Amino acid sequence: MKLKRKAFDINFINKSIIALFVWGLLNSFNPIYADTYYVAPYGNDNNPGTEVQPWLTIQKAANTLIAGDTVYVKTGTYNEQVIPQNSGSPGNYITYLAYPGDTVTINGTGIPVPIWYGVFDITDKSYIEVSGLRVINSTYAGIIAWGSSHIIIEKNYTYNTVSSGIASWESSNIIIDSNEVELACNDGLQECITVAVTDTFEVKNNHVHHGGPGTNGGEGIDIKDGSSNGKVYKNHVHDMNMNRLGIYVDAWDKHTYNIEVFQNIVHHCAHGIIVASEAGGLLENVRIYNNIAYNNEEVGIWIANWSSAQQQPMKDIKVINNTLYNNGNVWGGGINVMNSDAENVVIRNNICSQNLSFQIVIEDAPQNLIVDHNLIDGYMGYWGEIYGSDSVVGNPMFVNPLEADFHLLEGSPAINSGSSDNAPDFDFDGNPRPQGAGYDIGAYEYVDPIAIHENINQNPSLLNIYPNPFSRSTFIDYQLPIFAKVNLKIYDITGQEIRTLVNKKQAEGKHSVVWDGKDDTGKLVGSGIYFCKLKSKTHNKSGKIIKILFCRQ
Repeated sequence: MKLKRKAFDINFINKSIIALFVWGLLNSFNPIYADTYYVAPYGNDNNPGTEVQPWLTIQKAANTLIAGDTVYVKTGTYNEQVIPQNSGSPGNYITYLAYPGDTVTINGTGIPVPIWYGVFDITDKSYIEVSGLRVINSTYAGIIAWGSSHIIIEKNYTYNTVSSGIASWESSNIIIDSNEVELACNDGLQECITVAVTDTFEVKNNHVHHGGPGTNGGEGIDIKDGSSNGKVYKNHVHDMNMNRLGIYVDAWDKHTYNIEVFQNIVHHCAHGIIVASEAGGLLENVRIYNNIAYNNEEVGIWIANWSSAQQQPMKDIKVINNTLYNNGNVWGGGINVMNSDAENVVIRNNICSQNLSFQIVIEDAPQNLIVDHNLIDGYMGYWGEIYGSDSVVGNPMFVNPLEADFHLLEGSPAINSGSSDNAPDFDFDGNPRPQGAGYDIGAYEYVDPIAIHENINQNPSLLNIYPNPFSRSTFIDYQLPIFAKVNLKIYDITGQEIRTLVNKKQAEGKHSVVWDGKDDTGKLVGSGIYFCKLKSKTHNKSGKIIKILFCRQ
């Protein structure tokens, strides 16, 4: 008797897979229950911390919150130092948020914040998120994480801090994202954003500007002193006063390694981007690519040696596909290499245009130095200045350099003239490389303006959903490449439409919307998994990205 295989019900299989997935996700967040609290200037710390009866101080929340809890802080000025007392856990961050649309200021005036501490001070804690706060007037740092892990510091504003606006020391798994740091380092202590002795980090999308009047230290962003496995990208650093640098990677006296610096804009600083080993630690495997440095006082990108008294070792430093324009005031130029203790340095595919004293200069040659496929515009004959091999000489034909638009015009000699060797897979705008027959030189790939309108990159993108998981509300950030009709909806796990958050035309750029956990009827939905779908119809093409939301009530 021949046995027959029993046909499986495909719907049963799909339902079973979904059920298992939901069960696994629900149980991966432990504990699954969390509380939401509120702080307001009219509150009282003896209250229960509800929205109707909020607490008065943020520190009351910092004393109370446990893993998974969220506190919303409402509009007002809070004259206090905040020191979280508890840690979150994997999947259950403790979250400090400005109430949506509110302006929340933590003012350190009159509070003696000691050296190495901050107005918002996270010490020896983990799984904490701080978002949307204004932290001002500190006698030391603004927001600091010390000896901590899995910390998210995002969308905050710091102002008038004696030391760092934001800092991470002896920590790991740190995200510093979309903050604005102004008037930091008023007496030169540390840097505006400091990352020291920190492993696994991202410093991204920050606006750092107008550092304080001190004359020592105070770089815009400094990755230093044994930090490792990190990325510094999409930051805008400018107007760092006096002798202050834009972005600095310094080993100091510790092995500092695996650092990527890309898609940053640095201008009107003493120098744009510098790598160094001030006290003899090995700086290893640093990639600097797709950056734009212009109108800096001296050098756009500098591989430095600050002292002849001791070795300053570097290894595997790659400077590829950057654009350096009009750097140098009294003296300075595009790229300066002056460290004979370095080895395996590559300078490739960079545009060096109209910098004051030189375009590329080698003052002290590293071992195994490679300089090739750079575009040189304005060779000055400075001592040690070189073209390198396979160079291109001529005007790069920027769209509008006076307005800092360094995209390439059609016919630019930089188009298809670069090398594919170690070239990044994308350009400053995120366009894939190459766009044409070959790789372009500089931070931008030339993209045919007509082809842009037919390119899939015209689809919108979801940037971030936070907090996620959440209890009462979550922010959904997205970006539009052009003016377009936008449709953003929430669906449950069965595919049923729950809520329409956006359905209108919007301008290009970044946008943010809040989902309060309610459906279109105003009813609060239950705990579970929800999908966010973003769609924008542009030139008869649409794109959608789905992310999972986990709503805990």
